[in-house]
Amino acid sequence: MRILMLASSLPKYPRETTAPFIEEIAAGIVGRGHQVTLVAPWHPELRRQERERGIELRFFRYAPHPSLNIWGYAQSLQSDTQVREQAWLAAPFALPASMMALRREIIQARRARRPFDLVQAHWVLPNGLPAALVAARYRLPLVVSLHGSDIYLAEMQRSMGKVARFVFRRAAAVTACSADLSMRGVKLGASPMRTFVIPYGVNPSQFRPDPAIAQAFRAQWGIPAEAPLVLGLGRLVTKKGFTILLDAWPAVLRMHPTARLVIAGYGDLRPALEAQAARLGIAPTVLFTGQLDREQAAAAMAAADVFALPIIREGVDGLPNVLLEAMGAARPIVAARVAGVADVIDDGVHGLVVPERDGAALAAAISRLIGDRALAERLGAAARQRIVTELTWENTAARYEAAFALALRNGA
Repeated sequence: MRILMLASSLPKYPRETTAPFIEEIAAGIVGRGHQVTLVAPWHPELRRQERERGIELRFFRYAPHPSLNIWGYAQSLQSDTQVREQAWLAAPFALPASMMALRREIIQARRARRPFDLVQAHWVLPNGLPAALVAARYRLPLVVSLHGSDIYLAEMQRSMGKVARFVFRRAAAVTACSADLSMRGVKLGASPMRTFVIPYGVNPSQFRPDPAIAQAFRAQWGIPAEAPLVLGLGRLVTKKGFTILLDAWPAVLRMHPTARLVIAGYGDLRPALEAQAARLGIAPTVLFTGQLDREQAAAAMAAADVFALPIIREGVDGLPNVLLEAMGAARPIVAARVAGVADVIDDGVHGLVVPERDGAALAAAISRLIGDRALAERLGAAARQRIVTELTWENTAARYEAAFALALRNGA
């Protein structure tokens, strides 16, 4: 198969952490013997070749002024809950430019007698509409892949919900990274018979237990070897729930006064989170590292005694990749019962699951895992086993391949 993908985010350079799942999905499909051309907006920080990991990369320019270079790459949304004003201003330029980029690839492929078999839009918003119009124009099946924030926006804004329904009616197949997301897509108009849950994967050779890199990470950040280390990793936006984690931290310190909390990531909320830590009197025990690249993130995972995922429904995560990476690193996990968590974590088997926004339960579960190392090791080992046997990128690519085959049978 020859697949033409449209995405609005992917890593801007090797090991960068913006939407790494997009590149992994594309590379996995290439690894199964298919050809993938990935179209995405240009960004001033891009450092990519025209062909990487077998993926043909095409970047389109759209902004008449540098201030409007805000389309995608985790820039368009304010804390992942509302569209920035500049993004609305960029939309009249970015949407037609994305359509033109898709058309250009289709025309060139047909001239070369290597036509595409289907079009895949990552995120129903904003990419579903241009992909649907172009796919219809050239009679190609459309596959729409849901990742989280797109569905949230469609639910919150009536006009965007109408756009999503328009796209879903034209989709030959819809994929979602969690069961929760697939059900919400169906409520917005996706066909239940053509909607499939395809969880993300992880590379278990990259995210793995590794005492050497764990020790190096602690040394780099001045964390004592004997201090219990709790890690929260992700963009510093509302849906990640780091405010709940900080509120819970004083209770953890009462049980384990030498513990350290590392919050790794970048985002709009960093100043507010740092101010919250100072207000709670816990700032000396909390370290904000800023953005880590993929290699550094793997080291942070390996160093953690507990991985905390206190996500909330506002801005909705589909299936946080960091959760799977923590599982691959065999970390004992405490996660809120939100989004795709229940798809991959059985409470008491692969980790501990707590109610959303419940700081007391979060603190109790973290304290329990710090204090009961036998339990922590058992949960971590089971989590890694699930990754190795079920949740690799290779398995994810095979599921996408099946969805593409169905889309081809369904037709344009």
